[in-house]
Amino acid sequence: MMTFVQMEYIVALDRLRHFTLAADHCHVTQPTLSMQIQKLEEALGVTIFDRTRQPVIPTAIGLEIIARAKDMLSQRDALQELVAYKKGTLTGELRIGIIPTLAPYLLPLFIQEFAQRYEKVKLVISEMTTDGLILSLKEGAIDAAILVTPLHQKGMKERVLFYEEMLAYVSKKNALYRKSYVLPQDIDPNKLWLLEEGHCFRSQIEKLCALRKLSRSGSHFDYETGSIETLRRLVDINDGITILPELATLGMPAKQLQLIRRFKNPVPVREVSLVVHRDFIKKRLLEALRASILLSIPEKVRKNKSANIIAI
Repeated sequence: MMTFVQMEYIVALDRLRHFTLAADHCHVTQPTLSMQIQKLEEALGVTIFDRTRQPVIPTAIGLEIIARAKDMLSQRDALQELVAYKKGTLTGELRIGIIPTLAPYLLPLFIQEFAQRYEKVKLVISEMTTDGLILSLKEGAIDAAILVTPLHQKGMKERVLFYEEMLAYVSKKNALYRKSYVLPQDIDPNKLWLLEEGHCFRSQIEKLCALRKLSRSGSHFDYETGSIETLRRLVDINDGITILPELATLGMPAKQLQLIRRFKNPVPVREVSLVVHRDFIKKRLLEALRASILLSIPEKVRKNKSANIIAI
């Protein structure tokens, strides 16, 4: 008989393709994981993994067994969630991923409230780019992702949380500082500080400012970073402009708020959503997470309109 523990081990090894990494993921020793998988193979009379390959890969029949194991683990989780719901409590583990341009600003708003309200739910949070989150959702490494949509990905379900305004952050040395509102065409691409490639917020800024049509040849210094805070500091100290998501401006001191300039209507926004794979089954845990997020964000953000969503 195949146990749930053995199912978890073969699913982990299929995803990580390395015995030590799979053992670490399952919080057991490598010999324990190897022994349990070998016992399963002996009980079934088949080889699930080809150990002569590096990294290890499933055999043809192994792929079918692993697929069935994933289904059975999902059903187990669904049953456990149903029982907990009927008892009036929420328990279990919810693995969520979040993009770097949201994590430092959104997580502090709801994590504490969620933990206090749902003491028996364990949140496991990973920060990665959109491409990494999509892959992790497809592989089942995470249950849900908080990221910018629409994604136009088959097999994914998106549920909008809020629309976050995009704001200009302008140096006092820049000509835009003297304006009350900003138009995208006002921005000099040679004065614009950008996130590095791979961040969806960068691609949105490029589309908003039509940067692909403009040259940055006049710039004497080309610097890219994965940190919005670094971009803000560069503007503080040097000439230039960057674009900030609205939540990044929460708690800013008055001196920095003076550098914020809104775009003219229709105000550009990014659509932030909870995204799951179509086979997702922890629906009550996800609904609890969604409610906590909506309760935590500022009312102004909740009321933002979707008139001018900037695509990824």
